[in-house]
Amino acid sequence: MTTKLQYLGHSSFLLTADNGWKCVFDPYADDSVPGLKLPEVSADDVVVSHGHSDHNAAHLVKRQESKIPCPYTITVLKTDHDDQQGALRGKNDITILKSDQEKIVHCGDLGRKLTLQEIEALRQADVIMIPCGGYYTIDASTARDMIEAIRPKLTVLMHYRRGDVGYDVLSSLDDVCAIIPNVQILKQTEVEIGAITGVVALDPRQ
Repeated sequence: MTTKLQYLGHSSFLLTADNGWKCVFDPYADDSVPGLKLPEVSADDVVVSHGHSDHNAAHLVKRQESKIPCPYTITVLKTDHDDQQGALRGKNDITILKSDQEKIVHCGDLGRKLTLQEIEALRQADVIMIPCGGYYTIDASTARDMIEAIRPKLTVLMHYRRGDVGYDVLSSLDDVCAIIPNVQILKQTEVEIGAITGVVALDPRQ
């Protein structure tokens, strides 16, 4: 068995670890993201980056009864949802899951550039999930600079607009791809960590 990452849309993902442990990142409430409805999903744990409804619908995730232990050490970097030290939209958590084999990073609604110390904490990531649509979060240019500084093995883009899916104030995936080079647009919802490298955009509608 290998660790898998499934895109549920917006900034939400289902991580299935090698031992079967499952975690949902940033589940969104019904009617909170245009064009999306969170699928029925079950997990052992839920990680929420901040309290906004498009990231904080933990009540919609069914908790598994299997009691599979979490194989990761989980740490949090306290950051900001904006470039004004949280004064505009509040705080944001970057979550880091680390085991002997893997380092997985979910950036939540990061809204500012990272400090050098924060960049160092995220280096050697096997996968990083990073917002890139701008307006509420960092934009594609800042995301590109982060990717170049952190050098993760795999980057999965999130929090952008794709067709009629996503907020209309966000940059479209086409606009993001014009700024971030060599984005692989995959017609699938899921990737195996370690099986692919580079920068990818997954399709939650498949």
